[in-house]
Amino acid sequence: MIIDNKETLNLFPQPVFKYKIDNFKEYNKKLSEYIYNLNKEDKEGVQRSNRGGWHSNSFKIVDTNSIQYKFMKETTKYVFDAIQTYGWELEPKKVICSEMWAIINKKNNFNIRHTHPNCNLSAAYYVKAPKDCGKFTIENPHSVSKHSYPISNRKTEFNSKIEKLEIEEGDLLIFPAYLPHGVEENKSNEDRIVISFNIIINNFRD
Repeated sequence: MIIDNKETLNLFPQPVFKYKIDNFKEYNKKLSEYIYNLNKEDKEGVQRSNRGGWHSNSFKIVDTNSIQYKFMKETTKYVFDAIQTYGWELEPKKVICSEMWAIINKKNNFNIRHTHPNCNLSAAYYVKAPKDCGKFTIENPHSVSKHSYPISNRKTEFNSKIEKLEIEEGDLLIFPAYLPHGVEENKSNEDRIVISFNIIINNFRD
């Protein structure tokens, strides 16, 4: 029996902000070209959370005429929205994109769950996301979820250990950098292309 006469205080939720980038098709065409060119110039890339696939080195985002710079500027309004939704004080000059990179995952490639240390927010943007390319996975960061727990007879926000999000091209996910996340195996025959970046907010108080 569930008692109706109660108040449930859902404390300390974990946000993942999901946006659809304006004019994403136009951005994705140019971003794909840029990323594939990077791949041709640097076949080896770097190894981080990717298992198989290709992980680029950090984008060079100094040239104001480059597509990567224009994309970074476009995402600023979404980052600002996430900050304000959190209830944090927004000081635009103190919000810094510390790093941005791309990952190309072919069939059977995936990204293990991981976090992004030394930053406040992280983001994943989908340049190319064919059907069955793999869901974005999020692990419950509360330490108690890693201990023993009773058997569940239905899924709720209180007993969930892992959540999986369907993603599409043009989707931008912004989330706390400490949130363990990954991407499932790409089961399609096409590439999945993701741009990730980190945000540092330099307005901490003692």
